[in-house]
Amino acid sequence: KKGKHVSVAVADAGIGMSYEVKSQIFTRFYRAEESRTTAGYGLGLSIAERIIKAHGGRINVDSEQNVGSTFTVILPAYNKKK
Repeated sequence: KKGKHVSVAVADAGIGMSYEVKSQIFTRFYRAEESRTTAGYGLGLSIAERIIKAHGGRINVDSEQNVGSTFTVILPAYNKKK
């Protein structure tokens, strides 16, 4: 938690993504060529982004090919009043 926001980052040491892939991954039904051997419809990240935005947050991705990717979700902090 930093100030008025809470962030969660998830990282992997996978194949990473090119700039072209990274710029499209939140588009509905988009599937990178490398992922076409795995079942799916290309909706997961699009849905996640919509839910996060509906809660006033954002999701970012940082990725480097042959190094891995880090997804960071940033949401407004909720301060319960006593």
